[in-house]
Amino acid sequence: MQQATSLTVFDQATAVRRRGDGLYDVHPDQRFALVAPGGATPPVVNGGVMIATVLRAVLDGSPLPHPVAASAHFLRVARLAPAQVQVTWLKTGRIAATARATLVQDGHAVLEMTVTTGTVPVSRPASAGTGVGGGSGVGAGSGVGAGSRSGAGSGVGAGSRSGAGSRGGGGEGVGGGEASGDQAAAGDGTGAGDGAGGLAEAGDGAELSWTGAPPVLPPPEDCVNLGPWPGTVAPDGTAGYAGQIVLLLDPAVTGWRFGRPAGEPEMRGYFGLREEREPDAYLLALAVDGLPPVVFGLGATGWAPTVELTWHMRMVPAPGLLRVAARCRHVSGGWFDEEAEVWDSAGNLVAQSRQIARVGRGPLKGARAD
Repeated sequence: MQQATSLTVFDQATAVRRRGDGLYDVHPDQRFALVAPGGATPPVVNGGVMIATVLRAVLDGSPLPHPVAASAHFLRVARLAPAQVQVTWLKTGRIAATARATLVQDGHAVLEMTVTTGTVPVSRPASAGTGVGGGSGVGAGSGVGAGSRSGAGSGVGAGSRSGAGSRGGGGEGVGGGEASGDQAAAGDGTGAGDGAGGLAEAGDGAELSWTGAPPVLPPPEDCVNLGPWPGTVAPDGTAGYAGQIVLLLDPAVTGWRFGRPAGEPEMRGYFGLREEREPDAYLLALAVDGLPPVVFGLGATGWAPTVELTWHMRMVPAPGLLRVAARCRHVSGGWFDEEAEVWDSAGNLVAQSRQIARVGRGPLKGARAD
């Protein structure tokens, strides 16, 4: 397991130690528990951190550098104790490789994941000639802007597409390398696999690039710093999840903090780590599950456990704070969905996700139960 003192807390918390034959030792870390141990609420580690941990094991043996698609099923609550990740490769190819990875504690599967790796472009500002990032309304200084909205307060655009594989990816911990140049044709119903049957010729679909409008946020200085919440710090002084991240929320979505939810299941804001660290695939895995549950905007309270989450890496992000916008389409029967987009400081869409989760069991505050 990586032990260098120069590693950030996040890198330490998601570190893996290879034992051989696709088996890795890991340890869910108290520093990313949502609440400190010892209270009435179990010290559940943030789901994005658990996903990032498993991704480290997968990418360690992957022939391709980036997790272009990852689906995670949370089967049990992980304890703050040693665990193992077993990685089995189902298929490897020039364009995509797919693995199954299971995090196990005491012989029981805790997190089951399927991960497809590939190569995604590196984010560049539109002025760099990449053909992406234009029209986003992102300012060069703050990384935010007041451009166009993608619908009524949703901040989430549907059906966005991005040409992939034109450049090898970078980013800390996920490697680099050149793309093969072959790209699966988007939207024609064919699969990627190892490249057979679904490839676009040069100058054809592989060159296609389009992105929906980004979310609009106030400047960071006008946002609400959520800060560490009650229960973040353990009796021994160890800070949990809220003490490790920077979360600056749009004031329009923070009424729930004072018992006055906005009445819309939305969350949006800026996201990063308190320690200086450039965003990469692992931090994107954290960001897609990093905001408060969107149902807080309807008055729900309490821990809202994720049951299943699927996310896609679209680009290697540029340095700087990430902008995350999440919304829900349906809540009923104790279940809710949450879809999120992550945009980087260059104005590019770098990750997308969708999850199904349980509504928290706390009392409704300031909202109708219908």
